[in-house]
This record gives sequence, C-alpha cells and structure tokens, in this order.
Amino acid sequence: MEIGKTNAAWLDENHPNYNRWKRSREISIQRGEFVKKIIEGVVPSSGLKILDLGSGEGGTSASLASGNKVVSFDISKMRLLRQNQHSKDFLKILGDASSLPFKDKLFDLIIMQDVIEHLPSAEKTFTEVKRILKTGGLVYLSTPNKFSLFNIVADPHWGFPFVSLMNRHQQKKYFLPIFRKSEINRNDTAQLISLKMLCKIFSNDFELSLKTLEVVNELLKGNKGIIWSEFHIKLLSFVKKLNLVKAISSIVNNQQGFVNNFFTPTFYFVLKKK
Repeated sequence: MEIGKTNAAWLDENHPNYNRWKRSREISIQRGEFVKKIIEGVVPSSGLKILDLGSGEGGTSASLASGNKVVSFDISKMRLLRQNQHSKDFLKILGDASSLPFKDKLFDLIIMQDVIEHLPSAEKTFTEVKRILKTGGLVYLSTPNKFSLFNIVADPHWGFPFVSLMNRHQQKKYFLPIFRKSEINRNDTAQLISLKMLCKIFSNDFELSLKTLEVVNELLKGNKGIIWSEFHIKLLSFVKKLNLVKAISSIVNNQQGFVNNFFTPTFYFVLKKK
C-alpha cells in the first residue's frame, strides 16, 4: 500500500470486494466498542497511552479516546483524513509500521486489529511493538486463522477457496493473475498466520491469552461489531436457524488446541509484555 494513496480501491463501487469493505466501514464504531469491551475485561480502559496501529476508519481509536491519550496510526493518508475524531488527546500520524516514530516504552496498550496479516514482515513490526510498549503493557491483536476450515472454504479477504493457505508469492503466481489482475503489484495482500506461528512469534516476550470464548459469546448474543464477510454472516445465520448455538457454545474454548487451531475463523488475543 502506498503512503498517501488517494485512488483507493476500497472506495471503488465496481471492485468485487466493495460490499465487504463497505460493511466493515459501517460497523467501524461497533468494532471499536467490541475491542474496548475485551480490553476492559483485562484492565480498566482509562488513563492509558494507546497506539491504534493500522487504525483504518478510526472506529477503535474513537471508542478508546474518552479518558485516554490515543495515537491513530495508519499508512493511508486518506484513511486518516476520513477519521473525524478531534481532541487534544487524539493524534493522527501517517507512517509505516516497520519503523515506528516513538520512544521506547511509551504505550500502555497497542491495538493491532486485522493488520498483522498485511505486514511485509510481521516479525520486524513486532520488534518495534515490543520496543515502544511498557513492561506489563498489553497488545490487543486480531487476525484470521490460516488453517480454519471456514477460511479454507472461503478466504476472509477474497471469498475464494484455498487462498488462505497461500503465501504472497503463491498468491501473485497463481491467484492474482487470474482473479485480481489489477492488484497483482500489491505488497500487502493478506498472508494468513497459523496459531502455531503466532505463538512462536509472541511467546518469548508475551503472556498469551486467547479470547475465543468471549468473542463467540458476544457474537451469539447479537454483537454486530465482529463479522462483516458475507460468508461468515450467512454461516452465523445457518447456526442460529439450525439451533446449533448451544452445541457451538459447548465446544468453544480459549485453549491452544484442536478447535482454535482448525475451526476458529479469527484469533483474538490479549498479549501482556513480560
């Protein structure tokens, strides 16, 4: 993605992903409120210095702005300009996540909401995240599951089968030339990550806490700030129509086992820096 890019594909009504992106924009605030609720289950969300890394539409930054000092950070100038939050405790910064312009141990909380899969080097960015996060500070991280059966059937970014299993090189070689030729030069297409790899990246420096149970409970209660892909919306409707809510609730857990490895569509973590 190009810094300052203005002819954004995500605003093009003729793009095949337009409706998916539009739904994501429309629930931006609800998504932010959902993130806030998860965070408040771990630590009071007031008096914090917060970095929203890859802030997008700014819904999460806006939801956390009251009572906190928030930095909304994104690589897209247009996205930052579209954010209408204005206060002395809300700062918008344009930049690249691989080189963060902040001093060491500055933030209490860093939000990485559906962004890590788009980074050219997740490890490099996380080195920066560790540097600027206080000891005992938290990272909220969400990212789609590479090996989820549901994502293999319909990739959450493209809606095609098996794309979730591809790395960027494979996407450029086999998928983009046929199905998304106009985007073949993108360097930020989503390269999904497995639970095993996420744990490998984080476990030496962070205490990991999966929040699958909390997320599923919110989803089944009707929280509209969690899913926006048409496939997942239809899947949820199917679950409710067949009265499978109790069955789903009985197997969902926060363990790094079979269910989260191969079924959970999106991982939700709260990480605490050691």
